[in-house]
Amino acid sequence: MRPTPDDPDAWNAYLAEGNRTQARKRVSADALIRNPAGHVLLVKPTYKPGWDLPGGMAEANEAPEAALTRELREELGLEATLRDLLVVDWVPPHGPWDDQIAFIFDAGALDDAHAARLRPHDDELSEAVFYSVDKALELLHSRVRTRLGAAIQARQAGHPMYLHDGRTALSSHRDPE
Repeated sequence: MRPTPDDPDAWNAYLAEGNRTQARKRVSADALIRNPAGHVLLVKPTYKPGWDLPGGMAEANEAPEAALTRELREELGLEATLRDLLVVDWVPPHGPWDDQIAFIFDAGALDDAHAARLRPHDDELSEAVFYSVDKALELLHSRVRTRLGAAIQARQAGHPMYLHDGRTALSSHRDPE
């Protein structure tokens, strides 16, 4: 017989077992950060090849936006105010990795003085550089490139985009009901 909420100890043990056996998702949260010229901030991680968007992986039970603000503070010394959610991308298992939910948030534009002072603050990054959108798209790995393109499109459209492995998963143009 399945326990009910009338027996809180048995009910919580039952729920804990379900929680233990359900899938866990890896979560990443990145930021679209611009300078006044509209260039996009990219960072160069020391632990993997190539360029990336600023941000990182969420810790256990950490909200995506909290993970992003923590990563920006730790890696760049940046106290960012997140404006809008731009992209949610479900990434299927690849290589040694399980699936992942990747978020991109709009963290706005830095003024020229702040953008010029931006430097890596820990050993996880070797560089932080603003690039034109075209150059940024050229430098990024294909999965991140498609996410950045979607983030720019979502910012212009004024609504977030849901992607399935970098491809639009749901139509943004719905028929009226």
